[in-house]
Parts: sequence; C-alpha cells; structure tokens
Amino acid sequence: MGAIRTRLETILRQVAQEKAWTILELAIQPDHVHLFVSADPKIAINYMVNAFKGRSSHDLREEFPELLRLPSLWTHSYFASTAGRVSSATIQKYIEEQKTN
Repeated sequence: MGAIRTRLETILRQVAQEKAWTILELAIQPDHVHLFVSADPKIAINYMVNAFKGRSSHDLREEFPELLRLPSLWTHSYFASTAGRVSSATIQKYIEEQKTN
C-alpha cells in the first residue's frame, strides 16, 4: 500500500496543479480519500471528481499491474460539500485527524 499511496498522492497533486486547483488537505485511507480542494466556484464538482479519479485510476493501473485484478479502482459515488458555515481550519483539522485513524 505504501508505494501506491505515495503515487496516488503525487497524481492527485499533479492533477490539481494542472487544473490550477489547490489541495488544502489530503488524507488517503485504504478504502477512501479525503480531499479538501480550493477551486474556481464555476468548476463543476463532478468534473473535479472525474479528473482526480480518472487520471489516478489510469496511471495507477498502468504502473501497478496488480491493480488490474480489481473490477474498478474507484466507485461511482463521492461526497462533496462546500465549506459554507464551517471554517476551512475545521475541515483541514478533520481531514488531518483522519491520517492518524
């Protein structure tokens, strides 16, 4: 999991940089990823999710052939929310805490 996790983080950060998005916080778990991103509000959430999932699935399966055994790397589902009434610091703290759980 270590090499895949490290590569996933690199890919996610590359996608964000290419799209001019800022990853404010990131926590990669064995079965899910927490990603706090700052982007132009005109960008559709599904576009962002598809960019992250699509590139990471393609690149990881190419670089780690053992992942080809899986029917898919990501599910079609995701949860997205705006910061709204919660401060950025609160969201970042929550995601940071996921790294230790």
